[in-house]
Amino acid sequence: MNLKFELPFWLNGPELNKLKAAAHGWWTKVEQWVQWPLLQMDPETCHMNILDLLAWQRDISRFRGEPEALYRLRVKFAFINSVDAGSTAGLMRILNRLGVGYVEIEERLEERDWDVVLLRLTDSQLSDNPELLRVIVQQYGRTCRRYDFVTITPVALLVAVADFNDDQMTLIATL
Repeated sequence: MNLKFELPFWLNGPELNKLKAAAHGWWTKVEQWVQWPLLQMDPETCHMNILDLLAWQRDISRFRGEPEALYRLRVKFAFINSVDAGSTAGLMRILNRLGVGYVEIEERLEERDWDVVLLRLTDSQLSDNPELLRVIVQQYGRTCRRYDFVTITPVALLVAVADFNDDQMTLIATL
């Protein structure tokens, strides 16, 4: 809201313009005071104490060494992450939302126990987010499943194609 005071033309003068500027400044400040509680409901911009209350309300607890930006992101997406929890596609969306990136999930493998779920991640994803991955699996993973982290290592492969048209002949000599 932008406050704009209009004075009648007969109330014009330097002293009244000062009064108009002072009133405008005061009501702008009052407007900020009134809007402050509404701004505290946004996890990305609210005060840290308010963020802790929102996190408690949304069943999020900050783990040791967690950056503030990640904590704010986890609190912001707590509701939608709870909805997505429990499914393979939902876990992939949760990991993507929280900045882990692309993850491959494999379930019910032939050679493994039925309750083991493999999460395939790159080395950098695993080393950058070990505690976050543990918290996500604990909070949003399926209840009766065990999760194993498997690393994907991208390897650059160069293949040269050459045309090979040599003839080969085998001769056998006997005595």
